[in-house]
Amino acid sequence: MKLTNAGIENLEELKSLGYGVPEYDREQVTRNTKENPFWIHFGAGNIFRAFQANVVQNLLNRGELNRGIVVAEGYDYEIIEKMNRPHDDLGIVVTLKADGTIEKNVVGSVVESLRLDSDNTGEYGRLKEIFAKESLQMATFTITEKGYSLVDGKGETLPSVQEDLKNGPGKPESYIGKVASLLYARYVSGKLPIAMVSMDNCSHNGDKLKAAMVAFAKAWEDAGLIEKGFLAYVQDDNKVSFPWTMIDKITPRPDKKVEEMLIPDWGTELEPVVTSKNTYVAPFVNAEECEYLVIEDSFPNGREALEKGGFIFTKRETVDQVEKMKVCTCLNPLHTALAVFGCLLGYTLISKEMQDPELSALVNKIGYVEGLPVVVDPKIISPKDFIDQVVNKRIPNPFMPDTPQRIATDTSQKLAIRYGETIKAYMKSEELDVDSLTYIPLVFAGWLRYLMGINDQGEKFELSSDPLLSVLCPVMERVEFGSSQVSAIKEILSNQSIFGVDLYASSLGEKTERYFIEMNAGVGAIRETLKKYL
Repeated sequence: MKLTNAGIENLEELKSLGYGVPEYDREQVTRNTKENPFWIHFGAGNIFRAFQANVVQNLLNRGELNRGIVVAEGYDYEIIEKMNRPHDDLGIVVTLKADGTIEKNVVGSVVESLRLDSDNTGEYGRLKEIFAKESLQMATFTITEKGYSLVDGKGETLPSVQEDLKNGPGKPESYIGKVASLLYARYVSGKLPIAMVSMDNCSHNGDKLKAAMVAFAKAWEDAGLIEKGFLAYVQDDNKVSFPWTMIDKITPRPDKKVEEMLIPDWGTELEPVVTSKNTYVAPFVNAEECEYLVIEDSFPNGREALEKGGFIFTKRETVDQVEKMKVCTCLNPLHTALAVFGCLLGYTLISKEMQDPELSALVNKIGYVEGLPVVVDPKIISPKDFIDQVVNKRIPNPFMPDTPQRIATDTSQKLAIRYGETIKAYMKSEELDVDSLTYIPLVFAGWLRYLMGINDQGEKFELSSDPLLSVLCPVMERVEFGSSQVSAIKEILSNQSIFGVDLYASSLGEKTERYFIEMNAGVGAIRETLKKYL
């Protein structure tokens, strides 16, 4: 079969092969969407294709919607040129279930794809036309956290942003400058309301997008490059809102094993593409079955009833609580623990680690024993049910090709939020004793042991990338394998910016030192230490 409009005309054949299909008139939906778009999404990547596009497909199939989504790609145009358009914007979503089964859907809810390219008059003009439509209710984004930044790692304004701030909205170069230009086009079309919704996995994401839009509006207005009033428009929540969201769905890179499952149906149609920007894309995406998208319900131009597809709309405070529940206690700390010890104990799949009695016990202790007591219950999602799903369904999912090596990336940037917030909560609590914490400092000791680049068998291994390796590794090189001398590690453990707290303000600093000495005693010491405390 061909993954094109013509190639999937025989829907009954697809159904007989076990695929869910578009049960709506896609031509009519396309016409409706182009005439009166309600949703444009920036970022044509895997999470969007596996989650948001699939939700809209389900709503279209049930007759809850009669319009689809327009997608725009601003980082890597080849995704549109080599993946969307050759396949008429169709995609295959493969849901990998924890019970070992898969669900396959041909998704057709994306009905128009565009390059966010100011050098292309036709495509950029079409984007401005969409932003000028009264019907447009929201522009959403999955462009990664750094996509909203106007500065580089040194805090200096990016050259493309600098040019755009100076030259105005006519022909911007930077991604975020182009978005600001499109928002200005909506402003001059009648100050039309819109929700600008970041759906990226970062804290207070709406504020990051708003800060970028305000920076452009102010610079352009101060320089007299645009009409006065645009800045006020961007800052008026009744005109332009920037809701906070929390998204949670693991969507790894398209996996070869999944491709092999689909090849009998599609043949060479499923061959992936590696673009010149090194983006790996395929006509299919694979993802876990669990998914959450919690959205602050702030839509000045109204919205469709997307809650019927599973999105959760709520107050800003609740979004914040759900995010903290996930990032600080119920999911991310568990992943980091498995990443660190998975690398040390020779694992290459996160799911396999859950078959390890010590590692399974560790994540249960971190989640239920140390994390759950400080979680603020957001009410819309039960923290205990969330952890239950994480430890019993999500992490052990045998189909998920996620690796500890990938998750160990940038660990130094994650510890403060993933564990530091829990420690702070214990320190503030009148009922809880911070000195009772055992398993969080065990992870800290494991991370220090990891930084030595020597596994539990005494063999060298490659550390995952981390911006602080050039600072941390020289410190750990002063610690000899098998030695009980730990004076060097005090430099790291006393770094409040890494852990979010001063570990020596409680017993956690000394406790981590003790655990590290035990883990560094020699070959097999990490395993023995885990057995001792678990």
